[in-house]
Formats: sequence, C-alpha cells, structure tokens
Amino acid sequence: MTGVLFQNCATVIADYGQGAEVLREVDLLTDGPAIKAIGKNLEAPDATVKDATGWFIYPGLVNTHHHFFQTFVRNRADLDWTKLSVIEWLDLIYPIFSQLNEDCFYHSSLTAMAELIKHGCTTAMDHQYCFPRHAGKRLIDRQFEAAELLGMRFHAGRGGNTLPKSEGSTIPDEMLETTDEFISDCERVIDSYHDASQFSMRQVVVAPCQPVNCYKETMEQSVALARDKGVVLHTHVGEGESPVIEARAGKRTVAYLEEMGFAGKDTFYAHCWELDHRELARLAATGTGVSHCPEPVYLVGAEVTDIPAMDAMGVRVSLGADGAASNDNSNLMHCVHSAYMLQCLVASTRQHPVPDPATFLDYATKGGASALGRDDIGRLAPGMAADLFAIDTRRMDYVGTRHDPMSLIPKVGIGSPTDLTMINGQIVWERGAFTNVNERELFADAERALATLNV
Repeated sequence: MTGVLFQNCATVIADYGQGAEVLREVDLLTDGPAIKAIGKNLEAPDATVKDATGWFIYPGLVNTHHHFFQTFVRNRADLDWTKLSVIEWLDLIYPIFSQLNEDCFYHSSLTAMAELIKHGCTTAMDHQYCFPRHAGKRLIDRQFEAAELLGMRFHAGRGGNTLPKSEGSTIPDEMLETTDEFISDCERVIDSYHDASQFSMRQVVVAPCQPVNCYKETMEQSVALARDKGVVLHTHVGEGESPVIEARAGKRTVAYLEEMGFAGKDTFYAHCWELDHRELARLAATGTGVSHCPEPVYLVGAEVTDIPAMDAMGVRVSLGADGAASNDNSNLMHCVHSAYMLQCLVASTRQHPVPDPATFLDYATKGGASALGRDDIGRLAPGMAADLFAIDTRRMDYVGTRHDPMSLIPKVGIGSPTDLTMINGQIVWERGAFTNVNERELFADAERALATLNV
C-alpha cells in the first residue's frame, strides 16, 4: 500500500452518498489516488502517518468558474468598478488583456492555482476565453502544464469570442476568433488532453465566452462538438445581457440557449443573477447547473443572486471564485463564506428561506462535482478521490466554533491557509509550503512575466 494514514482526526466531514455527516475522533486512510477507509483505529503499516489531532478534515473544494489570466490585473485602483460604468471599464480592461502573451497566461494560471490550493481547492475549472492573436493557440496547453506542476485537478474551459465589436460585442478585434478557429481548437484540446477515466486530472469543457459576444452558429456548433465528444458545456448567462439577446433574437438568454440545445445535465451557466423564477424553473427542468460567483456582487453590485429560489426549485448550484477583474482574490473558501453571508443580508426580500450554512459547503464540493460531471470527487468516502484539506483547530481563532464543523467555513469563515491540502492522494501543500515547487521561485518568475505588460 502507498498511502497516508491521518490518525486521531478531530472530525472528518464524510459523505457516503446519503448526505454529509461529522465523524469525530476517527482515522482516514488513503491508498494511491483514493480514500481507502474512514474509521477508528485503522492500521496500515506501510502508510505515511500524519498526526491529525485537532484537525478538521474536509472534502476538497471544487471551483467551477474562474478567469486565471485576470490575476495580472488585481488591486488596480484605476480599474475600480465602483468608479466606472461597465462600458468604460471594458474599454480600459480589454486593451490590457490583449497584451498578454503565452508566458503571461502560464504564470497567471500558476498564480491563481497556487492561491486556490492554499485555501483548500483541489479541482478548478478555468474559463479561458482570452486569445490575443499574438499569443497563439497553445494557451490551454500551458494551463495544463501549470496544473501538472502544482498537482491540481484541472478542467480547462476552452472559451472564445467570435462576434465583432462592430456587430454589438464588447471584444476588440485582436481577441476575436472565427467559429471555425474556435471549434477546431476545442477539438484539438479535447483530443489532446481530455481524460474521462476515474480520478482524471485533466478534462476539457467547451465554453464559448457568452452568447452576447458570439455568433449563434458558434453556440450551436459548440453544442454539437460537446455532445459528440461527451464533454461538458459552459458559458456566461444572466449578467444583464438578456435584453440585448432579446433585441437580437426575440427571446431572453435562457430560452435562446435552450432552443439550440445549450442546456441540460451536461451544461452549466456562470452567474445567472438576472434570471426570473420562470427561467430558474427552466434550468431545474432541463437539469442545467449554475456556477454562483458571490464575490463579484460586492464590486459589480447589480443584485444578489437568488440562491434560495434556485435551491428550492432543485437547480444544481456550485460555486466559483470568478476572475480578478471582478474578484481580486482566488480563494474559493472565502467565497463559501461570502455566498452564505450575502444571502443572509437580503433574506427579508426573498420568497424562499436561506439554506442552512452547511448547504453552502455542499455547493462548493458536491455541487461543483455535479457541475463538472464528476462522480469521483466532492465528498469523502471509501472509493472516492483522496481530495481533501485539513484545518488544525487548536488555535484561538476556533474557540467556541468547534461544535459545528460543517458550518464553520460558511458561517464563521477561515482567514488563513489550510494546514494541509491533498489532491489525488498527493500532499501538495503542507504547513505553509508547497511540496513540489519553490514558491519564491514561482513568485519571481510570475513577477517578471507581469512586468512585460506595458500598463
């Protein structure tokens, strides 16, 4: 056996398929990429033993929407949403994005993934829709390279934009592709990297950026390709674009996409804050999922997504960090807390009650697995992937909180990195350091890449 035995765990948040439960004073044993056993007094003579006294062990978080390349425009006062209209902001931000070269995409991906891992995220889907012509077509390839270096389970959302600005999109010409270019490279990336086997570390999602910035034929061909290859579909929906789609096509975005087949159990949308209850009912009926990104709500400030209605209607909900253009961090654990607190803020205005705090942890674990079409991640049980993180709660931060581990992250929030993050049975982060890479060297390389931008 090649595995790790976590002995004397204060709690393990386990889920054997009947709902999460708190197991106290137990051991957890991994074997290769999988969890072998959870129980008391486990024995494994050949396993590496970790003293987990005081540790709360959680299933790894699953991030279902991000834009890694945007980490190179964080904390910029001149790009503050609160001081600009959306159009003014886009006119400033896209010229910056159009300068990114291949190395920038690689190092920005490493930057985002590293922060995600430090805060308990073990699987991430990045929506990479930015393809400046000078940067070439191998940007997704470099992202897979970055994920392999850090040991992250990675789903690459191959995005793209095809509608010119002259026809109503917000995308500058140097970032446009033709539909044929986009579909051809989606197919290349799927054939090169997509692995549908159990415990796969590499998968591909067909993800045209958003219907408002793509020709209808782009969306239709995306559906045909994804169904032919058996991969998941993704796009932005319900960010205020529905009136634009209605003016163009005579129907709002949800109906527009459903009519062309861009909906279903193999499909999930990002955001969806502007959808009405009839549209949410359509998502539930078709099985279409939602990646809720709570933190952009603080900056964009349109409205708080109606998660209680989605939950009550049976819409599949997951959580995403979103890109640094509208969320300046890559911390999905913080998003779990934000998601819950934002719903509490507007609870009195909602028809449905706020789900209990533990449900928000479910969104970030099992909900994420469902969105990505995975049945091998998102919960801790024998036979599931050994994706987990540990928090040593023997600190003053946790006095008075330890009685309810499932509510700790959504209700109290955790401000510090994990004590350990394991992905696919490999410890990738432990006690403040990455186990496979030198963080100082990664930092220096990323800073050099960032310095190449003339902004």
